Amino acid sequence: MITGASSGIGEATTRALAKRGWYCVLLARRADELERIAGEIGGEWEVCDVADRAQVDDVAARVLERHPAIGLLVNNAGIPARGSFLDVDPELVERVTAVNYLGSVWCLRAFADGLRAARDAHVVNLVSVAGTVAFAPAGAYAASKHAQLAFSRSTAALLRPSGIQVHTIMPGFVETEGFPQRTKLQSRMLLRFVLEPEDVAEAVIKAIEKGKTEMTVPWFPYRLAAVGQALVPGIFSRLVTSRAGQHRGE
Repeated sequence: MITGASSGIGEATTRALAKRGWYCVLLARRADELERIAGEIGGEWEVCDVADRAQVDDVAARVLERHPAIGLLVNNAGIPARGSFLDVDPELVERVTAVNYLGSVWCLRAFADGLRAARDAHVVNLVSVAGTVAFAPAGAYAASKHAQLAFSRSTAALLRPSGIQVHTIMPGFVETEGFPQRTKLQSRMLLRFVLEPEDVAEAVIKAIEKGKTEMTVPWFPYRLAAVGQALVPGIFSRLVTSRAGQHRGE
């Protein structure tokens, strides 16, 4: 099961998994793109807005009737939310929380029985480096990813006794349809570290195959930023704020 599978990281991950023999069921809101990709990889698809808990439950019921055991759930669906907490639209604050954080919660709950039925199941949560760094110019986005990171770490401990491995992937800037980083970033240094969706897809595969609990992609410089936020939050906050004028992305 792969959410947000109609483009970007979700599509790249779907294709990478299919090449390794996984039978994929794609979830997203755009039926035309889902149908195209599923047809090309020989998978299935369902239209689903992960922010809608009732819709997630309905889709899960249909999928589990066809596939009682689910070996892998990839919580990838996500949307951007540019702007500070003082100027971003209130509706966007609610929407980004519902998709980026609650969408993962609803999908895990809905597909939990299928994961338990599999002998060796995995859950992959596509979080973000933004889940470790509080960045004011995209505060609502960062907050949604902080919540998703806490959810991922909590469920890793919760599900381990059941034989379900939870993997947390924290990419840095990735060039996708919804996150056009190369046209938003002004920092030349950060532009050097912009990833392609395929780079993140390979990290997902590595996490599953090698049993990695958490992965920051790439490790440098993003892991250092996370450590800086944790060790010297005041200094780090001032540094990030001073550079906010050079940044227009998440």
